[in-house]
Amino acid sequence: MAELLLFIVFGSIALIGALTMVLHPNPVHGALGLMATMLSIAVFYVVNSGHFIAAVQVVVYAGAVMTLFLFVIMMIGVDRAENLEERLPLQRPLAIGLGIAFLVLIVLIGSNAWITAPASAEAANGTVEAVADLLFTDWLLPFEVTTLLLIIASVGAVALAQFEPTQRQRDEE
Repeated sequence: MAELLLFIVFGSIALIGALTMVLHPNPVHGALGLMATMLSIAVFYVVNSGHFIAAVQVVVYAGAVMTLFLFVIMMIGVDRAENLEERLPLQRPLAIGLGIAFLVLIVLIGSNAWITAPASAEAANGTVEAVADLLFTDWLLPFEVTTLLLIIASVGAVALAQFEPTQRQRDEE
């Protein structure tokens, strides 16, 4: 019953986020809709005992990729002024109340005793420990090379964004 309730709630959030991403004219709101969809998918991974892939979903996609999207949106800029008039007067108090309720829920869940596996149990294949053990022993060099490649690509993208068009390109326009 709890899985069905989680599926209905987070499935609705994923659909609303996806529709917001596609239909909203403001690109920042669209990016936030995409983030809501990604976080809902992470909850589905947790429900199906995919804790590592859920953590990767949150850290990589909802964290790093969405930050990159928002930086690109900010670099492109929006040419129209935003209307700062508050159209939903109850939205701010409702958001504050839900935030406080969420923090209380986190404290209540965190204060309970967590039951872990006995020390003699072997780590199952695909757990965070098993993946980390392989990643930092057998696959350390490819992991570091990939990290270096991504850093070089980021620095190159920032450097290319800073250059002005050359005189020849200005003359062609």
